[in-house]
Amino acid sequence: MLNHLCNDTPVIVVNGQLPGPAIEATEGDSVVVHVINKSPHGVTIHWHGVKQQLNCWADGAGMITQCPIQPNKNFTYRFNVIGQEGTLWWHAHVGFLRATVHGALIIRPRSGPGSYPFPKPDKEIPIVIGEWWDMEIVQVERRAASRIFDDWPRSPTINGKLGDLSNCSGFIEDNYVLNVEHGKTYLLRIVNAALHEQYNFKIAGHEFTVVAIDANYVKPYTTDTIVIASGETVDALLVAGAPPGRYYMIAQAMQSPEPFLQIPVLMSRGVVSYYPSKGSTDDTPIMAPEMPDQHDATTSFYFRGNLTSLLPQSVPANVDEQLFIAIDVGDICSHDGSHDNCMVTRLNNISFHLPTTTSLLQAHYNNNMSTSAISMLKEFPRCPPSSEFGYSPTSVGTAVRTVRYNTTVEIVFQNPYSSGMFSASNPMHLHGHDLFILGQGLGKFDPVKDVQAYNLVDPPVRNTALAPIYGWTAIRFVASNPGVWFLHCHMEKHVSSGMALALVVEDGPTPETTLPPPPADYRSCDGGQNNRALADE
Repeated sequence: MLNHLCNDTPVIVVNGQLPGPAIEATEGDSVVVHVINKSPHGVTIHWHGVKQQLNCWADGAGMITQCPIQPNKNFTYRFNVIGQEGTLWWHAHVGFLRATVHGALIIRPRSGPGSYPFPKPDKEIPIVIGEWWDMEIVQVERRAASRIFDDWPRSPTINGKLGDLSNCSGFIEDNYVLNVEHGKTYLLRIVNAALHEQYNFKIAGHEFTVVAIDANYVKPYTTDTIVIASGETVDALLVAGAPPGRYYMIAQAMQSPEPFLQIPVLMSRGVVSYYPSKGSTDDTPIMAPEMPDQHDATTSFYFRGNLTSLLPQSVPANVDEQLFIAIDVGDICSHDGSHDNCMVTRLNNISFHLPTTTSLLQAHYNNNMSTSAISMLKEFPRCPPSSEFGYSPTSVGTAVRTVRYNTTVEIVFQNPYSSGMFSASNPMHLHGHDLFILGQGLGKFDPVKDVQAYNLVDPPVRNTALAPIYGWTAIRFVASNPGVWFLHCHMEKHVSSGMALALVVEDGPTPETTLPPPPADYRSCDGGQNNRALADE
């Protein structure tokens, strides 16, 4: 139970902490995490961005790779962090529980901080952007399951603090305070753990040098505004070079314009405080940055467009499988579509439905990927049935796309592009793989002109690709990791209402390219246990 804004709110946390404890590892390490579920709800833990090569069993996606860990049960995750350095994170992957069940996962170079491809920082600071809800998060989830989507957090949080913009009956919430020394350099490891929103992040009087995204190094990029969508991470150097004093750091949520429901600006403030600072006291005015408009998508578009990989990339030239994925909303009722509680999100006109009795990975491994095991199984199509948004009926099912081992896959994610249509910036996250972000654009994707502008030399590499509002983004990756991998929007209301599919990567021709058997303590989803996101209460 935590008290904020004059309310006691039940929350699920890890080891009594919000955010949860940071897990720190060195590249090449084997990580073992024991999860003991003392909550009343089924839960899994996803290691967001960890590639899990030949280890899909440990990916932690509820009903995709495993059934939820039931109340008063435990499960041990074992995985390696090989060939990855930087900031990733971990979070619950059942229902909305990741609102408070999350934390940073930091992977340092094997040769130590002195081998960073940028100046060695004096200190490293995790910055976790979250959200505070003033109702129990399972209530929000239940309402979303009933297609009631008008619940929003009361405030963003920075490292668990709401900040001084939030107050109730004269009681002002605490700010997160980052104490800095003049002339020192700080590596901020920024995680957007929020359920939904993309955030603008600024510190008054300071600039950042972005050096990595999603645990992949980029060419140093200097900016005064970091834009980070749900699920993404950004590593940025902050030099404490301003006149000694106090400066607000602000996380401000972006918002889609009308016809989306409009809500008050969501903003949290922390404080960067210089020490020792002669003449600076708690009464010293705090300098505030000028923030972009909450509807401004241009800052995000150009921030992403300025990111390039630090090293040249070996982008596969030949594409084996091309998918065009239309992202939009649909109606699953038989009437004229005027009722809100019939709205779902969808990809290529299919609204994803999680299996209920068997995880997809278990069914796949047992060669039982059929309607007898997965009752609502559907093949995910290469493209939508219509080139126009909103004109084709919606189906509901467990959408699966199967690809051969070592297939080069290219995907174009297309949002609705006409003014007045429901369009949003959608962060599309693929488990088990990194993605070459080849390009982005506004409007309708042109398969001739836009392909010619792809960055095939030094594209940024991420595990989450943002499809911009009223626009598109293109990715390419090699499906060289056998298993079943979830591909979904990282906005929780979107994935829970259907904006997802499962990618099945078949085994390769050798034992070294074949998914091993499940670990000895892997629990089957069968046997009558509760496999829903919420356990019976």
